[in-house]
Amino acid sequence: MQWTISNKLTIGRVILIPILMVVFYLPGPLGHWISALVFVLASATDWLDGYLARKRGEITPFGRFLDPVADKLLVATALVLLVSGDIAPTVLAVIIIGREITIGALREWLAERATVVHVSLIAKWKTALQMVAVSALLLHENVMGLSMHDTGLILLWLAAALTLWSGYEYIRDAWPELMSRTSSGSPTNEKKADQ
Repeated sequence: MQWTISNKLTIGRVILIPILMVVFYLPGPLGHWISALVFVLASATDWLDGYLARKRGEITPFGRFLDPVADKLLVATALVLLVSGDIAPTVLAVIIIGREITIGALREWLAERATVVHVSLIAKWKTALQMVAVSALLLHENVMGLSMHDTGLILLWLAAALTLWSGYEYIRDAWPELMSRTSSGSPTNEKKADQ
């Protein structure tokens, strides 16, 4: 494995996950602020590691594998914590996590068939909304008279809607491959994908 700056940032994001789990249970507003800050920091590394990898020409197989895994683990962990704290509805966590599992499995299957996948614009908006919504819900405080809890819930509902929409588009575009009778795909096949 190449220890590039991007890969180190991605590993750092994974390390922040258990830290988030601990600080989430700190009592009172301090716990809310610290858990939100940890999540925001971890989310920022998601953008930064991708930017640096492209800019420095350091895209590696390890990074391509771990980066999306770290993203999914971070969001799934935060959603489970929010549900356990009765801060976010279970249905939204199930929609978002369930969709990630389903599309992750589909992407892996398409990759085995040498089908190229690309990130869709809707998926990017979905990911951004998830990060902002979860950050607001973790904060769970009023900021300048604005309820972060209510704001986070609205954004999480929107993120869940985009999650379903992008998932539907992915399955729709992959449907011919899924219904194909052949056992291997063509390297020139391309499907719309997402994060």
